[in-house]
Parts: sequence; structure tokens; C-alpha cells
Amino acid sequence: MNMPAVNISGGQAGSKHDRNMHPARSFRSDKSILTLNCGSSSLKFAVFNFGYEPQRILSGSVSNIGAADSRSRALNADGAVLWDEEEPSVNHPAAIDAAMNRIERAEHIGAIGFVGHRVVHGGPDCDCPEPVTAQLEARLRRIIPLAPLHLPANLEGIVAARLRLPNAQHVACFDTAFHQPAPPIARRTGLPRDIEKDEIRRYGYHGLSYEFVVEHIRETEGAHALEARMIVAHLGAGASMAAISNGRSIDTTMGFSTLSGLPMATRSGDIDPGLILYLLQEKKWSVCDLEAMLYEQSGLLGISGRSGDMQSLLGMATDPNVRDAIDYFCFQARKRIGALAASMGGLDRIIFTGGVGANAPVIRANICRPLETLFPLRLDNARNAANAPVISSNASSIQLDVLNTDEEIVIARHVAEIVEKRDAFGREVI
Repeated sequence: MNMPAVNISGGQAGSKHDRNMHPARSFRSDKSILTLNCGSSSLKFAVFNFGYEPQRILSGSVSNIGAADSRSRALNADGAVLWDEEEPSVNHPAAIDAAMNRIERAEHIGAIGFVGHRVVHGGPDCDCPEPVTAQLEARLRRIIPLAPLHLPANLEGIVAARLRLPNAQHVACFDTAFHQPAPPIARRTGLPRDIEKDEIRRYGYHGLSYEFVVEHIRETEGAHALEARMIVAHLGAGASMAAISNGRSIDTTMGFSTLSGLPMATRSGDIDPGLILYLLQEKKWSVCDLEAMLYEQSGLLGISGRSGDMQSLLGMATDPNVRDAIDYFCFQARKRIGALAASMGGLDRIIFTGGVGANAPVIRANICRPLETLFPLRLDNARNAANAPVISSNASSIQLDVLNTDEEIVIARHVAEIVEKRDAFGREVI
């Protein structure tokens, strides 16, 4: 696994400009940074040497937490497998504890002095990473209803890591922060103004992934490349798209919750609110049953009746229900591309990322081919099949890119920046 060696600046609170002022600066420590990304049933982790430009030592994951076939896997910086075994983990604390046992036995790992946590939602006023404090944890517990599928797992991870590493300094990095500067019109919900206040607004998610894409382009192509009107398609088990211009979020498919926008592995995506009312009032569904259906039983899984995993579905595409699920996903993605292009007044570039976006040529082709009659874009079949960095043809006016996202390096750099810039924890750390 070759991780991109790019500079990711904070992207929030002016940090990117400070980074560019002294790009050659580097500081060292004998401590390491651990990054944790706790999903509803998974854990992704990575370890970096602490420094102004953190260097990855290893990365890994624990999948199917809570199931009998839970599995732990890790690779070193060169892509060699360090371990890949079934390892039962009943919950996130158990998964973190087991991963830490393995990490501490790995070579070249210094004492872990810093932990960066991916947190899906930071609340309405969150626009930058924050040190984890009792006050922050209390705030996150209060806003669990804003992200009920993700925040409980995020908080479980924070508590478990703090218990395991009580002397480490913990930083929360929020997926909603990237979209905080979006235009006010893109935050509106359509509800009455006296209701649409406080926490009720459109937020947007997958911000750490979008931030990686923006800063990758800035560092590899120059700041002028960000003047393009871009749509970044983060397609995975969770899926969203964002319209980005001049490096800023203009609009995004996810809104108030992680349910909205594109259909996902088990989440419905956009659904007529009148249908929700009908199920509640006429069919007498309970709120709990409705929540379970929307978050856990819909999307690709619900339509196909087979699986929510796109890779698995592509291997079963002769099943008409599976084919219908794939077609529905691509149909909805095309619709969102058209809408996001309209929000920017045009389109210069589409970047596919996420597990599906970066690794499923068939899905990219099914999304892009019908758009060739609407936009001046042309997909190159050979480049697309090879997952090339650029998959558009030379004749295409709109550039089509494939890029593996790297949320972990974004988190690690946020940690390094927040530690370097200010005495965030009330003590000297460098």
C-alpha cells in the first residue's frame, strides 16, 4: 500500500496558510501519533512518527466488530502484511484494546503520546479540530441524535483510548468542519425560519476525505488548480458528493444527517418526507423500527436483498434485484452530479474517491457514460479499467480523476499542528 506523500494542512482556522509559510520546517519527537476512526461496526487505525510532516509506520483495521467473524489486519508503510487474522471483538473498546496489544509489539513504534480521533459530527459551531476534554465529550453526548449511527461509536473509541492511553493527548477531528464555510443558502433546510435555528441546518459529512483531496491537489498541482469547479465523489459504504470551488465546499449531497443524499450500503439516501409520515401515521410504524430500516436495512442491501457491499454485488450482477440496486446507485449519482454542477454554474473536474469510487471501474463507467450527452466529458475505457489517476480521454473537456483518500494522514497532521501551534492542553509538549 503506497500512501501518498503529500502535505495536508489543517484546512481550518487559517492553518494552511501558516503551513505554507514555512514548508521546510520539521520537528521531531520520540512519541508517536495514533489515529482512530471508529465506524458503527469497524475500526480503522494508523500510527505515525510525530513530526511536522508525520510519517506513517503502519495502518490497519478491525472489521465486523460484534460478529463472530471479526477480523484484524494491518500493513506496514511499505504495504507488507503485519497481521491478518480472525480476532473476535465484541465492541469497540475490545477492538481498540486488541489492536493496541499488537501495535505495542510492532517494531519502530515509539511511545504513543498523541491520539487523533475521527468524529463524524461536531455540532453547529464546530469548524476546527479540538482537544478532547470533559466538556467536549459532554457536548458530543448531547448531539448524539444528530448522528445516532456514528457518534456512539466515536465516543466509545474516545473513552476506550483514553483508558488505554491515559497520559496521551487526544484530539477530535470532525467530518462536518470542512463544510462549515459553505454558503448560507446551502445550509438551509426549507423549514420555517423560527424552527431552522440552533442545531437544525444542513451540515455535510466526509469532510476529512474532502480536505485530503483539496490539499492533495494544492500540493501536487498548485493553488491555481483549486480554481476549477470540482465535484468530489466519496463513494463507499457511506457515500456523498461535494461541489468544491476555490478549495471551499459550495454544496454537498448529505444534509442534516448521514442518511441523506445518495443511497448507501444500508442507508436509504434521500427519501420523500411524506413517505416517512405515511409509514408513521397510516402503517403505524414505530420510530425505532423506522430508524432501523432507514439506517440499517435500506440502500444497496434493501434493494438487492443480498448485500450492501458493492464489491460483492458486482459479483452477483446476474441477479435482477442486484442489478437494480447497482443501477439505482449509479442513477442517483448521476442526478447529484447534475445538481452539484448547477450549484457551481458549471463543471471542470470530477474526482472519484472512497472504497467504491477509487476501486470500481464498472461503477464509474455506469455513472459517467450517460453524462457524456450532457457534459463535455469522455471516459477512457483503458484508463478507467486500470484505475489510472486520470481516467478521462484526451478529448474530454472535463477531467475525470481517481484518487485514494487518506483521512488518517489528515488527522495526524491536525494533531501535529494543534500540538505545535498552541499549548492546547495546558502544558508544554514540544
